[in-house]
Amino acid sequence: MEDSQVVIRAKGWSGASVPQYPDVSELQSTIADLLLEGGFGRIDKNAPMKDLIEPGMTVLLKPNWVLHKNYSSQGNDCLVTHPNVIEAVLLEVLKAKPGRVVIGDAPIQECDFDMLVPHEWRERMQSLASCPVDVVDFRRTVLRKGGFGEGQDRELRGEDRYLLFDLGKDSLLEPVSTPDSRFRITCYDPDLLARRHHKGKHEYLLAKEPFEADVIINLPKLKCHKKAGMTGALKNIVGLNGNKEFLPHHRLGGKGDGGDCYPGKSVLKSMAERCFDEANKVIGTQQCQRWLKRSGRLIRIQSLVGNPEIEGGWHGNDTVWRMTLDLNRLLLYGRADGTMSDTAVRRVYSLTDAVIAGEGEGPLAPRPVTLGLLSFAASSAFADLVGASLMQFDWRKIPAVREAFGHFRYPLTALSPDGCRVICNGEKMSPDEASTRFGKSFLASAGWRGHIEREGSGK
Repeated sequence: MEDSQVVIRAKGWSGASVPQYPDVSELQSTIADLLLEGGFGRIDKNAPMKDLIEPGMTVLLKPNWVLHKNYSSQGNDCLVTHPNVIEAVLLEVLKAKPGRVVIGDAPIQECDFDMLVPHEWRERMQSLASCPVDVVDFRRTVLRKGGFGEGQDRELRGEDRYLLFDLGKDSLLEPVSTPDSRFRITCYDPDLLARRHHKGKHEYLLAKEPFEADVIINLPKLKCHKKAGMTGALKNIVGLNGNKEFLPHHRLGGKGDGGDCYPGKSVLKSMAERCFDEANKVIGTQQCQRWLKRSGRLIRIQSLVGNPEIEGGWHGNDTVWRMTLDLNRLLLYGRADGTMSDTAVRRVYSLTDAVIAGEGEGPLAPRPVTLGLLSFAASSAFADLVGASLMQFDWRKIPAVREAFGHFRYPLTALSPDGCRVICNGEKMSPDEASTRFGKSFLASAGWRGHIEREGSGK
């Protein structure tokens, strides 16, 4: 399969008469068709994964398991990779006789992993296989049940299960690094982040599982994203980290003050940001609650005079794409000893779940759009180029996708986006043609609305 090709299957699931996900057998059949059309199945047409997986290999499946509940109250089908999709992929993988399968992700710290991935489902996945199937929560920091007032449980997995990488001056964050440590991630201590990211130093702590795996199959959910515009194959790799305190998502201050948290300048927002910083330094204390109340009051006042956004949720966010692409580069070029190779040492295959995709205020509060398709790609950059097109967004206006084709050390692809071709039922077409035939108009999140849509799209 060529990296510039993306195979899709639209099975009529987008009709209003389909109230729920297809069953596992139908999804499995569709996934097998995707692989065959992508050129796999040379060894065994009944087990196309054998072209990727040799007997005894370790396989990592990386779903999107961001949170156990959708804050939009619109259900989880548009929030996370559907369990039927994961099971269908697992069954195809098992035909190749792997030695071990790992299914893992790092949700946000407040996620209840047992609610999101129930023990009964884990036991079912294990019962399907003759080899070990391990379901792993990659997080080292988890918020306690009582919320920020109760604090966090830290170091839940030992550091021996992680690799520390430092991209240094090769990090895409280096050009926007400043001496005053402006990098931020919501609800984490900014001082911890400052230790990991500053001029000349950009560290990431990644779970060992992907670097121990022989084959990686990325299973993203296609949806809108407040900070990145959209999330798909590229953004899904963020869930391989152990500590989100290593992951810059925006920079302190408005665009007019040298940050990228919000447009222009705002005294109220700046004060609220500072309150959040103080709260995040003392999570689990009464001081944290007091600082959060102060920031809440400032945000309520701000909402009376304008947009209260202070978490980098807008089209001017110039940080999150850099962190996202850094992680994708580490996954392709990183060695199991924490060093970097000059050439890619692994490939990442992406099967994107867009049966029911998400629009609006993703990643935590999306609303469902029944797009009714699955896609398969050998390049995350091309997977997301097509994903954005199917959402009727202009991928050139989404930094994580546009810059994935950039020229830098440890490139994600050497191919031009102009060569992208979508394959469906034996027919090749451009992403724009696929968008017209199979896409739907998605409502972007509020901070991106009016800035990333394709010309002539409906929303």
